[in-house]
Amino acid sequence: MRRHLIALALAAAGATGAGAATYLAVTDGQSRRSGVTVNASESIKKRPAGERTTAAKVTTRPFNAAALRRAVRAYFEKRPGEAGIMATDLRTGLSFGENEKQRFVSASVMKVDILASLLLQRQRARGRLSDGQRHLAERMIRESDNAAADALYSAAGGGAGVRKANAAFGLKHTKPFPGAGSWGSSWTSPADQVRLLGHLASDRSALKASGRRYILGLMGSVMEEQAWGVSAAARPGEKVALKNGWTPVHRQGHGWAVNSVGRITGADHDFLIAVCSGGSPTMGSGVSTVEHVAGMVVDTMRASHA
Repeated sequence: MRRHLIALALAAAGATGAGAATYLAVTDGQSRRSGVTVNASESIKKRPAGERTTAAKVTTRPFNAAALRRAVRAYFEKRPGEAGIMATDLRTGLSFGENEKQRFVSASVMKVDILASLLLQRQRARGRLSDGQRHLAERMIRESDNAAADALYSAAGGGAGVRKANAAFGLKHTKPFPGAGSWGSSWTSPADQVRLLGHLASDRSALKASGRRYILGLMGSVMEEQAWGVSAAARPGEKVALKNGWTPVHRQGHGWAVNSVGRITGADHDFLIAVCSGGSPTMGSGVSTVEHVAGMVVDTMRASHA
């Protein structure tokens, strides 16, 4: 259950997790059972990916980016910490960003970058992932397993290897953590995360179609308790592929970093969305910020045209 996941993360705020041995003490992205209960004010009702409470048709109107920006800024001002969002609709061509170039601690959304980088390296070497690496990749994305991410980050050449791959992906603000550990302490931006998602969704990608399908397939089958975040912006019948990240931060800020990146595909829209946040007092607070702003932006883009 998702509530159990959030409860565990809240209880483990001071613990040290895999992938954080060399700089920050972070616990990030893993799903375990816990009997700890969550304060009702911070819990979020579980909602399957793709399900929204309302799905009424809305007549489209011209996209008013300025009005949306004012609304998003007003919401951010009311929330603790800071946040940024980038969203693009591949069908309509509409895009919107607020604080989209700001750097945030990546937490487990970095796992998509790790896998994409490793696949690109193997592709260039005319090779493929080993069976063992594919097993690790499944654990890393679907379960958000940190030990699997440690192994694949090392296989990709650590920070230097991922940085080289990111140059091919056109990422401008992402700074992989140096060395083979603490990948969750990397920096990234919502804009970069959407650029990376674009490489998973486009035929013009540096990655071949098989690699793109592989990553999106894993992101589309994350464990049920991890199907929160940008999925809050999906409607019934739409497909969602996502990866979330969450960690308490100690030396690169304070509070919680909570991020969600993903793709929502429906009959009329194909959204690439990245929401990053930092400085939230609790994980639940960060999740609420991420989900609310994703819904705000995507609902407005649905009801608009260029």
